[in-house]
Amino acid sequence: MQDYSPAEVERKWQAIWEEAKYFAAREDPDRSKYYVLEMFPYPSGRIHMGHVRVYTIGDVIARYMWMSGYNVLHPMGWDAFGLPAENAAIEHGTHPAEWTYANIDEMRDQLKRLGYSLDWDREFATCDPEYYRWEQLFFLQLWQRGLVYRRTAPVNWCPSCRTVLANEQVEDGQCWRCDSKVQERSLKQWFIRITEYAEELLRDLDTLQQGWPERVIAMQRNWIGRSEGAEIDFPVQGSEESIRVFTTRPDTLFGATFMSLAPEYPRLEQLLPEGGDRERVLREAERMREEDPHSRESEEGEKVGVFTGAYCRNPMTGESMPIYVANFVLMEYGTGAVMAVPGHDQRDFEFARKYGLPIRCVVRPESGEDLENPEMEQAYPGPGFLVRSGRFSDMYFESAKEAITAELETMGLGRKSVQYRLRDWNISRQRYWGAPIPVVYCERCGEQPVPEEDLPVELPLDVSMQAEGGASLADSEAFVHTSCPACGGPAQRETDTMDTFVESSWYFARYTRAREHGAPFHRRALDYWLPVDQYIGGIEHAVLHLLYARFFTKALRDLGYMGIDEPFAQLLTQGMVLKDGAKMSKSKGNVVDPGDMLQRFGADTTRLFTLFASPPEKDLDWNDQGVEGAHRFLHRMWRLGGEMRNELRPVGACARMEGMELSRAARDLRRKEHSTMHRITRDIEDRFQFNTAIASVMELVNEISSRKEDLGSGEGDPAALSSAWSTALLGLYPMTPHICEELWSQMGYASHLAQAQWPEYDPEALKQDEVLIVVQVNGKLRGRISVAPDADEEQIKQAALDQENVKRHLEGKEIKKVVVVPGKLVNVVLT
Repeated sequence: MQDYSPAEVERKWQAIWEEAKYFAAREDPDRSKYYVLEMFPYPSGRIHMGHVRVYTIGDVIARYMWMSGYNVLHPMGWDAFGLPAENAAIEHGTHPAEWTYANIDEMRDQLKRLGYSLDWDREFATCDPEYYRWEQLFFLQLWQRGLVYRRTAPVNWCPSCRTVLANEQVEDGQCWRCDSKVQERSLKQWFIRITEYAEELLRDLDTLQQGWPERVIAMQRNWIGRSEGAEIDFPVQGSEESIRVFTTRPDTLFGATFMSLAPEYPRLEQLLPEGGDRERVLREAERMREEDPHSRESEEGEKVGVFTGAYCRNPMTGESMPIYVANFVLMEYGTGAVMAVPGHDQRDFEFARKYGLPIRCVVRPESGEDLENPEMEQAYPGPGFLVRSGRFSDMYFESAKEAITAELETMGLGRKSVQYRLRDWNISRQRYWGAPIPVVYCERCGEQPVPEEDLPVELPLDVSMQAEGGASLADSEAFVHTSCPACGGPAQRETDTMDTFVESSWYFARYTRAREHGAPFHRRALDYWLPVDQYIGGIEHAVLHLLYARFFTKALRDLGYMGIDEPFAQLLTQGMVLKDGAKMSKSKGNVVDPGDMLQRFGADTTRLFTLFASPPEKDLDWNDQGVEGAHRFLHRMWRLGGEMRNELRPVGACARMEGMELSRAARDLRRKEHSTMHRITRDIEDRFQFNTAIASVMELVNEISSRKEDLGSGEGDPAALSSAWSTALLGLYPMTPHICEELWSQMGYASHLAQAQWPEYDPEALKQDEVLIVVQVNGKLRGRISVAPDADEEQIKQAALDQENVKRHLEGKEIKKVVVVPGKLVNVVLT
């Protein structure tokens, strides 16, 4: 048998699979479906080891489900729009379209070399007008339903990327993509009203608890941030204005002694009295707005404010409350105004101490201690009974919330309210390489939707890339100038493009019939394939992509496109690939190039190591010695298959052996084979523990290697050997499909492993001929005995007492009792 050549074997089987179209999915109502999907890649130029890991995990699942009888959909495409392509094009003096499609060709070739069971007939790139035309249609339909709107708003601006970021794309005050410090600007932007679905997005997390990681669910709950409380109106003195606040603690209203406004509060200028320190207040508010939002809301940050000169009235006490602008109040929460209760909120407490404002405690702890005194060191935010609260005094705080809110409602100054941390999704991006927003602006008619029959609004390719300032749709005269669809007069197109997270919010549904031309989806295909049964991707997308995809699914359902509430039934978030304990990066010089791995070791070795080194949900620390160990194991399998080639027959995995005479060695091998299949099935299907499944196959290979010389030459023993080897190949096939297919074919099988059925282990085969039992005398090991599995207690006891070494330790001694633990041990206790 010739030496193992991974490149030759892998090319051969990839060609066979592709020609046979083994992984091309078709709807079949008579078969159960299984849709496995990894988050699609951004075409950056070359795949990295993170790609290899996530797509190898998905491939194991897909191949296993094919073999388990499911009709599997396992597609691939490209998340092709976005700022990195635009920046790379500027850097390399090319166009984003050329850069992107060249990268797609490169990455497709690399993925194919890894032998993934992907349905390439469904491939698409989101920068293709045939894809984003439907996204533009969804935009228009959501606009018609009032779920899209345009307004001037303070936005997160990345000065490096030169574009707006959604709240979810700001991490610790920095751009999620380039880590630049985010600034705040006011721009007219397009928003999707995701908040209309806040309650459903939160409620339906309960339906995902069996299939999603608890950590992801917790992150989404926190981001949506539901709060129950009350809206309260504080009349501004000397004005018809009032300040509305949202609070979860209306029970503390009698302790409110001042009002705090966010520096971004929209009616701040109207509230400021004429003359006085008006200009200074506006300057201070401007300075506060420039502070890092995360530092402003930090508990440890310095609390800074400025008195506006205006007062409002506490609706319960009637007292005047000074109005301050405070840096720790943000517009993202509530209304941008906070009734300050320094006795029961630590930030308010620190602010009041700094500026000499009154502190009043209106909740007494259940211990009965009255907290209000000049030496008070911190606020008390906990539960208790009301004090100094008029007729509500002595009421428990939870009951007081209801009672005070009800009183405010009768006064016309308050009402029950539920608010969310979630904010509407800003989808406007001030860069070129994205899907155009299908809107035109007419001086006479205002904002006008592009008619559906004129879609897609195609991204022009005549825009030049500029190193300074980037590219913009506004640079294309032919694109910008158009006619108004309402009056026919001159108009200008919207020059912002859509956030690329819009494209990734519905791509999984397009895969169900990717070549549908007259509509975004085919309803029968959607109903058959959705939801995705197993979704795989990184934890970094817990809020961004996953939340948007959940929203889009519900919105498309309400538009009549689909009949599901949630897009992904099961979610697996794989760990990162590290090297030397750190995330791989060029700057650290610890990047492992998958191309090098494929060249040196081949796809099967690369796949085997990434699966064996760590469970999928844990980080994987790359180890060169581990890769070489995986390579040696595959070479060993190849040699072992060659050594046994003349003895092997295509009897099938976990073959039935009724009526065959088996030697003890064959029975032991058969027991190991069926035990291995039982463990592999459990580890793959129930837990995705591919590393332990591989370890089980390795043990079986070791067993085959050590026992093959002990087997007889009659009918039964060669069949047991052939069955065990078939099981080893079939069990390892989802992980290392190429070498397993080759060794399988060398056994004489007419069909391929890609068509094979996953076998069931035989519980009868697991039964042992004999059970080994240890024998102790006064708790010390004195011997071992073998007994039949069904031996009763008396038989076990007698065999133990007859064991030669045990008999020597019992000579001349009196036995007090004999303790028998069936299947494990016998302990002889002496007097």
